[in-house]
Amino acid sequence: MIEPSRESTTPTQLPRELIDRVTPPFIRFLHIEAAGGAALLLFTMVALLLSNSPWADAFLGIWTTRLELRIGDFEFGRSLKAWINDGLMTLFFFVVALELKREAVLGEMRNPRMAALSVAGAVGGMIAPAAIYLAIQWGQPGLDGWGIVMATDTAFVIACLALLGTRIPHSLRVFMLFLAIVDDIGAILVVAIGYSSQLEWHLLAWAAVFIAVLRTLARIGVRGFPIYFFVGSATWLAIDASGLHATVTGVILGLMTPARRWVSDSRLYAILDQVVAHPSDSQGSGNTRDRKTLQVAQIAVRESLSPVERLEMVLHPWVSFCIMPIFALANAGLVLSWDSTVQPVAVAVFFGFAVGKPVGILLFSWLALRFGIATRAPELRWPAMVGGSFLAGIGFTMALFIANLALTGILVDSAKIGIFAASLCSAAAGLALLRWLPRQPALDSA
Repeated sequence: MIEPSRESTTPTQLPRELIDRVTPPFIRFLHIEAAGGAALLLFTMVALLLSNSPWADAFLGIWTTRLELRIGDFEFGRSLKAWINDGLMTLFFFVVALELKREAVLGEMRNPRMAALSVAGAVGGMIAPAAIYLAIQWGQPGLDGWGIVMATDTAFVIACLALLGTRIPHSLRVFMLFLAIVDDIGAILVVAIGYSSQLEWHLLAWAAVFIAVLRTLARIGVRGFPIYFFVGSATWLAIDASGLHATVTGVILGLMTPARRWVSDSRLYAILDQVVAHPSDSQGSGNTRDRKTLQVAQIAVRESLSPVERLEMVLHPWVSFCIMPIFALANAGLVLSWDSTVQPVAVAVFFGFAVGKPVGILLFSWLALRFGIATRAPELRWPAMVGGSFLAGIGFTMALFIANLALTGILVDSAKIGIFAASLCSAAAGLALLRWLPRQPALDSA
């Protein structure tokens, strides 16, 4: 016999189910991503305007400013743009990995076959665009930019879906969000494998030691974030110095973060009952029984959320409204010229995103369903998936990130033009297709 939970026996509130715990964080993530997409678009437009204005030299020169830390003979420095792309973007990938972990463990993708549909679509959405890019660029100077077309921009995709409101099924939002997150993880693995410099294995060994320390701290029950921040920073330094791209650290640490909460609801309410049952009449600040009860209650309230949930709640707004706009300012600047537009790289990037993405996502999703590897929600029909797959051609953040790693000079500007053109066309095509869908019932979009 299953004993009823504490929540289900409380007369002043409705019984709570698992979905009541996992849905609010998901909805909150979607809202922040949608608003973050608007902020990202605004700062992208600012970067384009400034880079084609009389202040272009001063604006573009800001990002080449070198920032250094020197202690005796030790010197650690790079340009401001590199600090943003290597340092701040580590937090971006950390939050992406946190959301992937939360969805896979606590969210709507706990069903492996449901998650397999998004994973299959993401894999197809990486392979097909890269194949198209390589076919167009074979023997050309921009061949190394094949990784540019592999990632979908989560913020812009979610913002586009938000514009459609109840016209699209909730399951499409879930499918596209998980696909975009897997896409981003895949892209950073591509960066780690394809765009890292010669590796220093002894420094990678130190990084492995620090990761083992983090794992040990979690296993023995250390719950304070400062110690994890300190050891995580040491891991970032070791990976950065090893030649592996430092942003990989964010993915590793995010996936290692525990997704299970320490204090259950029943234990939390039992502890809070102790606070209510023994109100303090003391005005002092001594080490009394009542004060200890309050301290235990404070810890219990905090630990009733998992580390993944708490970190995501704190960091996600900062990433969406601060780090990503700064990244756009530093990387979206482009001096518009005809020479950049007619470069074959722009054509390869455009067709990789605008054609390769929808073809790859739909083909691999169909294959996963055909062979019984995956399943899909009943309301997630093929017309909605077609529209969503076109939206996946919006490649911005990771595309710019990889373009700056893989290419140089005019090839970077050409890749940016291809990214912008493909993103605009993909957004227009996806929104137009989804706009034709019959409006969904309000319950489906809740």
